[in-house]
Amino acid sequence: MADVARLAGVSSQTVSRVSTGHPGVLESTRQQVFAAMRELGYRPNSAARALKRGEFRTIGVILFTLSTTGNVRTLEAIAAGAAQEGYATTLLPVAAPTRDEVRGAFTRLGELAVDAVIVIMEVHMLDSAELSLPPGVHVVVADSDAGDRYSVVDTDQAGGARDAVRHLLGLGHRTVWHLAGPPESFAAERRAAAWRATLRAAGRAVPPAVRGDWSAESGYLAGLRLAEEPGCTAVFAANDQMALGLLRALHERGRAVPGEVSVVGFDDIPESGSFIPPLTTVRQDFAEVGRRLVEGVLDQVRADAPRRGTVLVPTRLVTRASTAPPPAG
Repeated sequence: MADVARLAGVSSQTVSRVSTGHPGVLESTRQQVFAAMRELGYRPNSAARALKRGEFRTIGVILFTLSTTGNVRTLEAIAAGAAQEGYATTLLPVAAPTRDEVRGAFTRLGELAVDAVIVIMEVHMLDSAELSLPPGVHVVVADSDAGDRYSVVDTDQAGGARDAVRHLLGLGHRTVWHLAGPPESFAAERRAAAWRATLRAAGRAVPPAVRGDWSAESGYLAGLRLAEEPGCTAVFAANDQMALGLLRALHERGRAVPGEVSVVGFDDIPESGSFIPPLTTVRQDFAEVGRRLVEGVLDQVRADAPRRGTVLVPTRLVTRASTAPPPAG
Protein backbone atom coordinates (compact mmCIF):
# COMPACT_ATOMS: atom_id res chain seq x y z
CA MET A 1 0.00 0.00 0.00
CA ALA A 2 2.91 2.35 0.80
CA ASP A 3 4.43 1.61 -2.65
CA VAL A 4 1.13 2.44 -4.34
CA ALA A 5 0.87 5.67 -2.35
CA ARG A 6 4.39 6.76 -3.38
CA LEU A 7 3.81 6.00 -7.07
CA ALA A 8 0.40 7.73 -7.09
CA GLY A 9 1.68 10.68 -5.08
CA VAL A 10 -0.98 10.31 -2.38
CA SER A 11 -1.13 9.18 1.24
CA SER A 12 -1.52 5.56 2.35
CA GLN A 13 -4.85 6.59 3.88
CA THR A 14 -6.09 7.67 0.43
CA VAL A 15 -5.05 4.33 -1.05
CA SER A 16 -6.96 2.59 1.74
CA ARG A 17 -10.06 4.65 1.00
CA VAL A 18 -9.87 3.85 -2.71
CA SER A 19 -9.40 0.12 -2.08
CA THR A 20 -12.43 -0.02 0.23
CA GLY A 21 -14.65 2.04 -2.09
CA HIS A 22 -14.90 5.02 0.25
CA PRO A 23 -16.93 7.77 -1.47
CA GLY A 24 -14.88 10.70 -0.15
CA VAL A 25 -12.16 10.58 -2.85
CA LEU A 26 -11.94 12.72 -6.00
CA GLU A 27 -12.50 10.69 -9.17
CA SER A 28 -9.22 11.94 -10.66
CA THR A 29 -7.36 10.80 -7.52
CA ARG A 30 -9.18 7.45 -7.56
CA GLN A 31 -8.11 6.81 -11.16
CA GLN A 32 -4.55 7.82 -10.30
CA VAL A 33 -4.49 5.27 -7.48
CA PHE A 34 -6.01 2.56 -9.71
CA ALA A 35 -3.30 3.19 -12.32
CA ALA A 36 -0.61 2.78 -9.68
CA MET A 37 -2.23 -0.42 -8.45
CA ARG A 38 -2.25 -1.87 -11.96
CA GLU A 39 1.36 -0.89 -12.60
CA LEU A 40 2.55 -2.50 -9.37
CA GLY A 41 0.22 -5.50 -9.55
CA TYR A 42 -1.29 -4.57 -6.18
CA ARG A 43 -4.46 -6.25 -4.93
CA PRO A 44 -6.15 -5.32 -1.64
CA ASN A 45 -5.95 -8.03 1.03
CA SER A 46 -9.58 -9.10 1.27
CA ALA A 47 -8.94 -11.29 4.32
CA ALA A 48 -7.42 -8.43 6.27
CA ARG A 49 -10.25 -6.12 5.23
CA ALA A 50 -12.79 -8.74 6.29
CA LEU A 51 -11.22 -9.06 9.73
CA LYS A 52 -11.25 -5.30 10.12
CA ARG A 53 -14.91 -5.01 9.10
CA GLY A 54 -16.02 -8.18 10.88
CA GLU A 55 -17.56 -9.66 7.71
CA PHE A 56 -16.20 -12.04 5.06
CA ARG A 57 -18.86 -11.81 2.31
CA THR A 58 -18.84 -15.59 2.09
CA ILE A 59 -21.69 -18.06 2.51
CA GLY A 60 -20.89 -21.61 3.63
CA VAL A 61 -22.91 -24.46 2.10
CA ILE A 62 -23.11 -27.78 3.97
CA LEU A 63 -24.12 -30.44 1.45
CA PHE A 64 -24.76 -34.14 1.95
CA THR A 65 -24.44 -35.35 -1.66
CA LEU A 66 -23.75 -34.08 -5.17
CA SER A 67 -25.13 -37.24 -6.77
CA THR A 68 -28.73 -35.99 -7.09
CA THR A 69 -29.96 -33.58 -9.74
CA GLY A 70 -31.86 -31.49 -7.21
CA ASN A 71 -28.84 -30.83 -4.99
CA VAL A 72 -26.57 -29.95 -7.90
CA ARG A 73 -29.06 -27.52 -9.42
CA THR A 74 -29.83 -25.97 -6.04
CA LEU A 75 -26.10 -25.49 -5.39
CA GLU A 76 -25.67 -23.86 -8.81
CA ALA A 77 -28.53 -21.47 -8.04
CA ILE A 78 -27.06 -20.62 -4.62
CA ALA A 79 -23.65 -19.83 -6.14
CA ALA A 80 -25.26 -17.64 -8.81
CA GLY A 81 -27.48 -15.84 -6.31
CA ALA A 82 -24.61 -15.25 -3.90
CA ALA A 83 -22.40 -13.88 -6.69
CA GLN A 84 -25.13 -11.38 -7.65
CA GLU A 85 -25.04 -10.13 -4.06
CA GLY A 86 -21.24 -9.90 -4.07
CA TYR A 87 -20.74 -13.01 -1.93
CA ALA A 88 -18.55 -16.06 -2.51
CA THR A 89 -19.59 -19.60 -1.53
CA THR A 90 -17.60 -22.20 0.39
CA LEU A 91 -18.69 -25.84 0.06
CA LEU A 92 -18.50 -28.17 3.07
CA PRO A 93 -19.41 -31.67 1.82
CA VAL A 94 -20.58 -34.33 4.26
CA ALA A 95 -19.03 -37.65 3.23
CA ALA A 96 -21.67 -39.92 4.81
CA PRO A 97 -25.05 -39.47 6.52
CA THR A 98 -23.76 -40.14 10.02
CA ARG A 99 -23.93 -37.90 13.07
CA ASP A 100 -20.13 -37.87 13.36
CA GLU A 101 -19.75 -36.66 9.77
CA VAL A 102 -22.41 -33.98 10.20
CA ARG A 103 -20.95 -32.88 13.53
CA GLY A 104 -17.52 -32.68 11.88
CA ALA A 105 -18.90 -30.43 9.14
CA PHE A 106 -20.42 -28.15 11.76
CA THR A 107 -17.09 -28.03 13.58
CA ARG A 108 -15.22 -27.12 10.37
CA LEU A 109 -17.82 -24.44 9.75
CA GLY A 110 -16.88 -22.78 13.02
CA GLU A 111 -13.26 -22.60 11.83
CA LEU A 112 -14.03 -21.00 8.47
CA ALA A 113 -14.46 -17.33 7.60
CA VAL A 114 -18.15 -17.34 6.64
CA ASP A 115 -20.91 -14.88 7.45
CA ALA A 116 -23.75 -17.38 7.13
CA VAL A 117 -24.52 -20.96 6.16
CA ILE A 118 -27.02 -22.76 3.94
CA VAL A 119 -27.61 -26.41 4.79
CA ILE A 120 -28.75 -28.83 2.07
CA MET A 121 -29.23 -32.06 3.95
CA GLU A 122 -32.15 -34.29 3.06
CA VAL A 123 -31.63 -36.69 5.95
CA HIS A 124 -33.34 -36.78 9.32
CA MET A 125 -30.57 -35.22 11.38
CA LEU A 126 -31.09 -31.52 11.92
CA ASP A 127 -33.90 -32.23 14.36
CA SER A 128 -31.48 -34.14 16.60
CA ALA A 129 -30.66 -32.49 19.92
CA GLU A 130 -27.08 -33.74 19.52
CA LEU A 131 -26.47 -31.54 16.50
CA SER A 132 -26.33 -27.79 16.56
CA LEU A 133 -24.64 -25.19 14.44
CA PRO A 134 -22.06 -22.88 16.03
CA PRO A 135 -23.72 -20.07 18.00
CA GLY A 136 -24.11 -16.76 16.23
CA VAL A 137 -24.07 -18.26 12.71
CA HIS A 138 -27.01 -17.25 10.50
CA VAL A 139 -28.64 -20.34 8.98
CA VAL A 140 -31.16 -21.25 6.30
CA VAL A 141 -31.95 -24.89 5.59
CA ALA A 142 -33.09 -26.40 2.30
CA ASP A 143 -35.40 -29.44 2.14
CA SER A 144 -35.87 -30.12 5.85
CA ASP A 145 -38.32 -30.24 8.73
CA ALA A 146 -36.15 -27.93 10.83
CA GLY A 147 -38.53 -24.95 10.65
CA ASP A 148 -38.93 -24.82 14.41
CA ARG A 149 -35.17 -24.38 14.86
CA TYR A 150 -34.02 -22.71 11.65
CA SER A 151 -35.42 -20.86 8.65
CA VAL A 152 -36.35 -23.30 5.87
CA VAL A 153 -36.79 -22.89 2.09
CA ASP A 154 -38.23 -25.85 0.21
CA THR A 155 -40.04 -26.86 -2.94
CA ASP A 156 -43.75 -27.51 -2.35
CA GLN A 157 -43.16 -31.26 -2.42
CA ALA A 158 -46.67 -32.17 -1.32
CA GLY A 159 -48.34 -29.83 -3.80
CA GLY A 160 -46.33 -31.25 -6.69
CA ALA A 161 -47.14 -34.83 -5.73
CA ARG A 162 -50.85 -34.01 -5.43
CA ASP A 163 -50.83 -32.49 -8.90
CA ALA A 164 -49.17 -35.60 -10.33
CA VAL A 165 -51.66 -38.00 -8.74
CA ARG A 166 -54.71 -35.85 -9.59
CA HIS A 167 -53.54 -35.64 -13.21
CA LEU A 168 -53.44 -39.43 -13.49
CA LEU A 169 -56.77 -39.91 -11.72
CA GLY A 170 -58.27 -37.24 -13.96
CA LEU A 171 -57.27 -39.28 -16.99
CA GLY A 172 -59.40 -42.13 -15.68
CA HIS A 173 -56.91 -44.39 -13.90
CA ARG A 174 -58.49 -46.25 -10.97
CA THR A 175 -55.42 -45.78 -8.78
CA VAL A 176 -51.77 -44.71 -9.00
CA TRP A 177 -48.73 -46.74 -7.99
CA HIS A 178 -45.72 -44.97 -6.51
CA LEU A 179 -42.01 -45.41 -7.13
CA ALA A 180 -40.74 -43.71 -3.97
CA GLY A 181 -37.36 -42.28 -3.07
CA PRO A 182 -35.25 -43.42 -0.10
CA PRO A 183 -37.01 -43.29 3.29
CA GLU A 184 -34.32 -41.11 4.90
CA SER A 185 -35.09 -38.29 2.46
CA PHE A 186 -37.49 -35.55 3.60
CA ALA A 187 -38.48 -34.83 -0.01
CA ALA A 188 -39.20 -38.50 -0.75
CA GLU A 189 -41.30 -38.87 2.39
CA ARG A 190 -43.31 -35.71 1.65
CA ARG A 191 -44.04 -36.86 -1.90
CA ALA A 192 -45.02 -40.34 -0.72
CA ALA A 193 -47.28 -38.96 2.02
CA ALA A 194 -49.03 -36.64 -0.44
CA TRP A 195 -49.48 -39.49 -2.97
CA ARG A 196 -51.08 -41.64 -0.28
CA ALA A 197 -53.29 -38.84 1.09
CA THR A 198 -54.50 -37.83 -2.38
CA LEU A 199 -55.57 -41.38 -3.22
CA ARG A 200 -57.38 -41.75 0.11
CA ALA A 201 -59.12 -38.40 -0.31
CA ALA A 202 -60.38 -39.62 -3.70
CA GLY A 203 -61.59 -42.90 -2.19
CA ARG A 204 -59.09 -44.98 -4.17
CA ALA A 205 -57.07 -48.02 -3.15
CA VAL A 206 -53.48 -47.30 -2.09
CA PRO A 207 -51.07 -49.83 -3.64
CA PRO A 208 -47.83 -50.69 -1.81
CA ALA A 209 -45.06 -48.22 -2.62
CA VAL A 210 -41.95 -49.50 -4.37
CA ARG A 211 -38.67 -47.96 -3.16
CA GLY A 212 -35.72 -46.67 -5.15
CA ASP A 213 -32.63 -44.62 -4.29
CA TRP A 214 -33.12 -41.76 -6.82
CA SER A 215 -30.97 -43.52 -9.46
CA ALA A 216 -32.12 -44.72 -12.89
CA GLU A 217 -30.84 -48.20 -12.03
CA SER A 218 -33.10 -48.42 -8.97
CA GLY A 219 -36.00 -47.21 -11.11
CA TYR A 220 -35.27 -49.98 -13.59
CA LEU A 221 -35.25 -52.67 -10.90
CA ALA A 222 -38.47 -51.33 -9.40
CA GLY A 223 -39.96 -51.14 -12.89
CA LEU A 224 -39.36 -54.84 -13.45
CA ARG A 225 -41.56 -55.51 -10.41
CA LEU A 226 -44.24 -53.03 -11.42
CA ALA A 227 -44.36 -54.45 -14.94
CA GLU A 228 -45.60 -57.74 -13.44
CA GLU A 229 -48.58 -56.02 -11.75
CA PRO A 230 -51.53 -56.43 -14.14
CA GLY A 231 -53.55 -53.73 -12.35
CA CYS A 232 -50.78 -51.15 -12.66
CA THR A 233 -51.84 -48.62 -15.29
CA ALA A 234 -50.30 -45.47 -13.76
CA VAL A 235 -47.08 -44.76 -11.85
CA PHE A 236 -45.93 -41.61 -10.10
CA ALA A 237 -42.11 -41.73 -9.81
CA ALA A 238 -40.53 -39.55 -7.13
CA ASN A 239 -37.89 -38.24 -9.54
CA ASP A 240 -37.14 -38.21 -13.26
CA GLN A 241 -34.05 -40.42 -13.06
CA MET A 242 -36.04 -43.27 -11.52
CA ALA A 243 -38.77 -42.63 -14.09
CA LEU A 244 -36.16 -43.13 -16.82
CA GLY A 245 -35.25 -46.56 -15.46
CA LEU A 246 -38.93 -47.38 -15.09
CA LEU A 247 -39.58 -46.54 -18.75
CA ARG A 248 -36.80 -48.92 -19.79
CA ALA A 249 -38.15 -51.76 -17.64
CA LEU A 250 -41.69 -51.32 -18.97
CA HIS A 251 -40.38 -51.29 -22.55
CA GLU A 252 -38.39 -54.49 -21.99
CA ARG A 253 -41.44 -56.22 -20.51
CA GLY A 254 -43.66 -55.16 -23.41
CA ARG A 255 -45.79 -52.71 -21.40
CA ALA A 256 -46.44 -49.75 -23.72
CA VAL A 257 -46.17 -46.21 -22.33
CA PRO A 258 -48.64 -44.55 -22.29
CA GLY A 259 -50.84 -47.14 -24.05
CA GLU A 260 -50.82 -49.56 -21.09
CA VAL A 261 -49.04 -47.64 -18.32
CA SER A 262 -48.84 -43.87 -17.77
CA VAL A 263 -45.77 -42.45 -16.02
CA VAL A 264 -45.24 -39.12 -14.23
CA GLY A 265 -41.88 -38.02 -12.81
CA PHE A 266 -40.70 -35.21 -10.55
CA ASP A 267 -37.98 -32.54 -11.14
CA ASP A 268 -38.25 -31.79 -14.88
CA ILE A 269 -34.57 -32.34 -15.55
CA PRO A 270 -33.36 -30.90 -18.89
CA GLU A 271 -33.44 -34.36 -20.51
CA SER A 272 -37.05 -35.16 -19.53
CA GLY A 273 -38.44 -33.88 -22.81
CA SER A 274 -36.09 -36.23 -24.69
CA PHE A 275 -37.12 -39.46 -22.97
CA ILE A 276 -39.04 -42.00 -25.06
CA PRO A 277 -41.80 -41.04 -24.71
CA PRO A 278 -41.22 -37.46 -23.48
CA LEU A 279 -41.93 -37.47 -19.75
CA THR A 280 -44.83 -35.79 -17.99
CA THR A 281 -43.28 -34.46 -14.79
CA VAL A 282 -43.50 -31.97 -11.93
CA ARG A 283 -41.18 -29.02 -12.48
CA GLN A 284 -39.19 -27.73 -9.53
CA ASP A 285 -37.95 -24.14 -9.75
CA PHE A 286 -34.41 -24.73 -8.51
CA ALA A 287 -33.31 -21.23 -9.48
CA GLU A 288 -36.03 -19.72 -7.28
CA VAL A 289 -35.17 -22.05 -4.39
CA GLY A 290 -31.51 -20.99 -4.59
CA ARG A 291 -32.46 -17.32 -4.80
CA ARG A 292 -34.76 -17.62 -1.77
CA LEU A 293 -32.05 -19.43 0.22
CA VAL A 294 -29.51 -16.69 -0.44
CA GLU A 295 -32.08 -13.95 0.15
CA GLY A 296 -33.18 -15.54 3.41
CA VAL A 297 -29.73 -15.99 4.88
CA LEU A 298 -28.54 -12.51 3.85
CA ASP A 299 -31.68 -10.98 5.38
CA GLN A 300 -30.55 -12.53 8.65
CA VAL A 301 -27.00 -11.23 8.20
CA ARG A 302 -28.21 -7.69 7.53
CA ALA A 303 -30.67 -7.74 10.42
CA ASP A 304 -28.13 -9.57 12.60
CA ALA A 305 -30.94 -11.75 13.93
CA PRO A 306 -31.98 -15.39 13.44
CA ARG A 307 -35.32 -16.26 11.87
CA ARG A 308 -37.54 -19.32 11.80
CA GLY A 309 -40.31 -20.52 9.55
CA THR A 310 -40.74 -22.16 6.16
CA VAL A 311 -40.97 -20.73 2.64
CA LEU A 312 -42.45 -23.05 0.00
CA VAL A 313 -41.62 -22.51 -3.68
CA PRO A 314 -44.49 -23.65 -5.97
CA THR A 315 -44.14 -26.45 -8.52
CA ARG A 316 -45.79 -26.86 -11.93
CA LEU A 317 -47.01 -29.97 -13.73
CA VAL A 318 -45.53 -30.26 -17.24
CA THR A 319 -47.69 -32.54 -19.38
CA ARG A 320 -45.98 -34.50 -22.14
CA ALA A 321 -46.56 -37.78 -23.99
CA SER A 322 -45.97 -40.32 -21.18
CA THR A 323 -49.52 -40.04 -19.79
CA ALA A 324 -52.88 -40.96 -21.32
CA PRO A 325 -56.20 -42.54 -20.32
CA PRO A 326 -55.95 -46.22 -19.24
CA PRO A 327 -56.56 -48.98 -21.76
CA ALA A 328 -60.24 -49.75 -22.35
CA GLY A 329 -61.67 -52.66 -20.40
